[in-house]
Amino acid sequence: MTVSKLKPTLGTLHLWGIAVGLVISGEYFGWSYGWGSAGTLGFLCTTLMVAVMYTCFIFSFTELTTAIPNAGGPFAYSLRAFGPAGGMIAGLATLIEFVFAPPAIAMAIGAYLNVQFPGLDPKWAAVGAYAVFMSLNIVGVSIAATFELVVTILAVFELLVFMGVVAPAFSFSNFALGGWAGSDTFSLGALSGMFAAIPFAIWFFLAIEGAAMAAEEAKDPKRTIPRAYIAGILTLVTLAISVMIFAGGVGDWRALANINDPLPQAMKGVVGENSNWMHMLVWIGLFGLVASFHGIILGYSRQFFALARAGFLPKGLAKLSRFHTPHRAILAGGVVGIAAIFSDGLVNLQGLSLTAAMITMAVFGAIVMYIMSMLSLFKLRHSEPQLERSFRAPGYPLVPAIALVLALVCLVAMVWFNAMICGIFIGLMCLGSLFCVFVRSRGDSHPAMASE
Repeated sequence: MTVSKLKPTLGTLHLWGIAVGLVISGEYFGWSYGWGSAGTLGFLCTTLMVAVMYTCFIFSFTELTTAIPNAGGPFAYSLRAFGPAGGMIAGLATLIEFVFAPPAIAMAIGAYLNVQFPGLDPKWAAVGAYAVFMSLNIVGVSIAATFELVVTILAVFELLVFMGVVAPAFSFSNFALGGWAGSDTFSLGALSGMFAAIPFAIWFFLAIEGAAMAAEEAKDPKRTIPRAYIAGILTLVTLAISVMIFAGGVGDWRALANINDPLPQAMKGVVGENSNWMHMLVWIGLFGLVASFHGIILGYSRQFFALARAGFLPKGLAKLSRFHTPHRAILAGGVVGIAAIFSDGLVNLQGLSLTAAMITMAVFGAIVMYIMSMLSLFKLRHSEPQLERSFRAPGYPLVPAIALVLALVCLVAMVWFNAMICGIFIGLMCLGSLFCVFVRSRGDSHPAMASE
């Protein structure tokens, strides 16, 4: 049986656009929920810790991506390192990350549009976003990646504009007031809040690893991927810290905690509701959300595709359209995401907003995948020392060990503070594993594809 393969069409700039674009919405919304539990100073400390974890992770993850340039990304690495069980854990965790992040972003797109059109229901705007960007991803990866690059550049530019406009009103005293979980002094309560805020600090960087799922479509991945990843993480760390500090220093940061559009609301306090700057931020700010939403659709479709091609999911999901894109995989993730948007009843039982719940679920998937990826790096270094590695993790074994330990700390903290969502995550992993075992028992696997 002939196995589908994706065509290499992407260069370094496209991959940088995907890596940054996948994440850039995290600078526009989601992170401010962390202020609600940690305060500004506490959340800044949490974010710095998470930034260290991501920097160490990306420098280590790049070794895997260049050595095994496969659309499955983490699934392929863990499958090669630990066999079917390891591949299944990493693949399902990655799917949960990439399928549950888009509903949160789609709801934020709806919230931004609602600022301009108060009569527009954010949920239906979110569904419309799915329809538009699933279609664009189906048309072709080269077109999709070019679009991703353009909107990412516009999104970065708009963040710089935001900081420039609010800078004259910035005051560090505003940022620091009540900065330790609502208090001016550090306490054990503030420390607890810092750990509780971990999912929202991770949201600043979540999904940068998704560029690995475009590795099979990259030209000369051994050179282009390291350049894109390193430039991408430096871009995102700089933007994350800068945007958070500027937004928190222009007024009462408490008014921005627990909302989906902190940047427009922060700017509104500086330039007024009817300012042209304000309208520009809302419209161009949408590019940041669109960049991540569009890019993560590309990411989840490649994970569905890789799992199906290797026989862990129904082989129909690996079928390619006439545009040479995995159209069925794109649609499958969209069905799950749209269902999540309308799952308010379940979310209300947890006392969380829909956006916060989706973010937390996506982060659970990401952290498990990060742990599996770092374990795969160590295992492959030991079991396959002869594997060609055009990029080697600097500071090995210390740098990947730092990423692994910090990821474990994050996982423990998330389980402690989000027990119910953790239970749902485990339930989804178990159900997914049973389904994968059932599909594999029918004998449609192509394990060689995961190790190419």
